[in-house]
Amino acid sequence: MLVVDDRGGAVALMLASLFLLGTWPALLTLLERRGRLPQHTYLDYSVTNLLAAVVIAVAFGQAGESRPGVPNFFTQLSQIQDNWPSVQFAVAGGLILGLGCLVSQYAWAYAGLSVTNVICSSMTVVVGTTINYFLDGRINRAEILFPGVVCFLVAVFLGAAVHSSNAKDDEDKLSMKCGGVELSSDVSDKAKLLPDPEEPKSGNQEDHNTSIQAKPGTAEFIVQVEERRSIKVLGSSKFLGLGLVFFAGACSTLFSAAINLATNDQWHALRKGVPHLLVYTAFFYFSVSSFALGVCLNVWFLYQPKAGVPASTIAAYARDWNGRHWALLAGLLCGFGNGFQFMGGQAAGYAAADAVQALPLVSTFWGVILFGEYRRSSRRTYLLLASMLSMFVVAVAVLMASAGHRKASNGNAKFSVTRFW
Repeated sequence: MLVVDDRGGAVALMLASLFLLGTWPALLTLLERRGRLPQHTYLDYSVTNLLAAVVIAVAFGQAGESRPGVPNFFTQLSQIQDNWPSVQFAVAGGLILGLGCLVSQYAWAYAGLSVTNVICSSMTVVVGTTINYFLDGRINRAEILFPGVVCFLVAVFLGAAVHSSNAKDDEDKLSMKCGGVELSSDVSDKAKLLPDPEEPKSGNQEDHNTSIQAKPGTAEFIVQVEERRSIKVLGSSKFLGLGLVFFAGACSTLFSAAINLATNDQWHALRKGVPHLLVYTAFFYFSVSSFALGVCLNVWFLYQPKAGVPASTIAAYARDWNGRHWALLAGLLCGFGNGFQFMGGQAAGYAAADAVQALPLVSTFWGVILFGEYRRSSRRTYLLLASMLSMFVVAVAVLMASAGHRKASNGNAKFSVTRFW
């Protein structure tokens, strides 16, 4: 078994995880804005997300010989009856995060990448990091760790303020004339200006629509995005978007603690002499449960869609290859990102590994570059956005500075490799 047991290796894994976990949401959002059904996208994503867990478990967890107290991945899979309590924690963590990711897919449409990920990540750190600090035997320096938690907490309120301010900016833009059509200031009436997808379009209208590319941040751009995307959000309440965001954040607060309990058995659920669950084995069970939940719910959503998304079928999903490669790539990025986070947490403490929750720094970059978020917004929105991101810069630096070193509680740390590349 390969284990990272030095601080430098753990920080490198956390930085890689930060980039990967900040990028995959942009790919799912890209497909949704191009009109691909979220049910189809999430089913593709789930397949490669599980594949990444299998690759990590086999490549790292099966390396070397199985020894007493340090079983390899396949050996530990055959010992499920002995480590069943730890398996339950890993499965619970996968179910919790799986539900959070599924809700986040809709929250990204309603609130945007930046605000959704800021609030979800901040909630995860405020609750999850505090729990992990005590589960890890306080190996992280509290005088450094908790000021970082406070920065994340402040970012939650700033993120909500950014969402509210940006929504107000969009309302102001849409209250002006757009393409010669006077748009109502009433948000609920704006959706009526969008063309009915059931109405046939003339050739001249199609040529006119495709020939005009609105500039990001303008009212025309907002209407064009709404016309094409699969989740219709124009005219929805601000509180619906924030409600989805906070629900997704609540689902994401406990998954890291669940993996911590699964791999370190702080509650002494295992019988004496039973080796702790390897981080790779725990990640495998974690990913299997997340995969099962995601597939079951999205197959149901095919026939019982939510948020105004059109219904579909399994046959239609199988034929839908439009953007499938991006959805498959997103699953790989998320799978490897989660795996690297857990590997880093096993070495430096899961509280410090929660620094990867600064992923909104990456998501905001993609949101601005790919989707034109916050273009032509008000000065107030830019000020709030800058303040929110500043809190994250400080928070990630502080959490990484608090990283400690986990002492071996059993034989799991005896055979380790600290360099992967």
